[in-house]
Amino acid sequence: MPELPEVETTRRGIATVMNGQTLKEFIVHESRMRWPIPADLPELINKQTVLACERRGKYLLLRFAHGTQLIHLGMSGSLRRVPLDAPRIKHDHAEWVFEEARFLLHDPRRFGSVLWHSASSGELLDHPLLSRLGVEPFSEAFTPQHLYEGLQKRKLAVKPTLMGGDIVVGVGNIYASEALFRAGIHPEAPASSLSFARVKRLHQHIVLTLQEALDSGGSTLRDYVNATGEPGAYFELHARVYDKLGLPCPKCGRSIKRIVQSQRATYFCSACQRR
Repeated sequence: MPELPEVETTRRGIATVMNGQTLKEFIVHESRMRWPIPADLPELINKQTVLACERRGKYLLLRFAHGTQLIHLGMSGSLRRVPLDAPRIKHDHAEWVFEEARFLLHDPRRFGSVLWHSASSGELLDHPLLSRLGVEPFSEAFTPQHLYEGLQKRKLAVKPTLMGGDIVVGVGNIYASEALFRAGIHPEAPASSLSFARVKRLHQHIVLTLQEALDSGGSTLRDYVNATGEPGAYFELHARVYDKLGLPCPKCGRSIKRIVQSQRATYFCSACQRR
C-alpha cells in the first residue's frame, strides 16, 4: 500500500503542475471504487481552479474555492502524469485534464477512493475519514511525549499499534518494521510496556526512517508509480530488515525472522530487538 512518503511524493509532483491551474475536465471512467465516486463530481469541479494540493495522512486533498476533493490511492493505486494524447490503460479509472497536463488515477484493486467535501459542510478536518487521524510525523505535535502517552494507553503489541494511525499517521507496515529495528524494540513488545527512554529512541527513528524514504523518492511497492510516471522502488535499497527473511542482520549477523501481525508481515532480528 502506498504509505505517507509515497503519497507525499505524489503530492509534491502534482502540486508543481496543478496549483493555480484551471481544471478543464474531470472524467470518471469507473465509479466503482471503495466508495462510489459521486456522480455529480465532474460538474462540481469542471472549469474550477485548483487552489492547493495538500495531504492529510494518506489522503491527497485538492482544494477548490467551494470544497475539497479527497483522493486515496488504496492498496496499489497511483496518480501519474501522462501526455495529453496518451491512451488510457486497463485500470485507469479517473482523469484530471488541464490545459497542458493530464493525470490518471490507476487502481487495479479499486480499493482507492475519490470523494468530495463541500465547503458548506464544515471544516475539512472534521470529515469522518480525517477526524480520527493521529498527528503528522513531521509536525511539531509529534513529540516523544505524545508518542509515549499514546502507547501507554495500549495493551496491543507496539507494531500494530503504530500502524493504527490514531497516534501518528504514516507509520505503515514497511516503515514500522524498519523504525522498530533501528530502535532495538521487538515488534511484539506490548506498547504500554515501553519506557520513555525507549519511546524517545523509537520517535527519533520513526522520523528518520520516514524522512529517508521521502528523500529517496519513497516506495518499495512493485507497482507504485509517482506523479511523473516513474516507479518508486527506491527505499528498498536502504531497508535493513523489511523483506530480508533469512538474510543476516546488518548489526549482529543473525538471520532476519518473519512473523505475521494483524495480517501483515513483520521482519525483525530476535537478537537485536528486545521486548
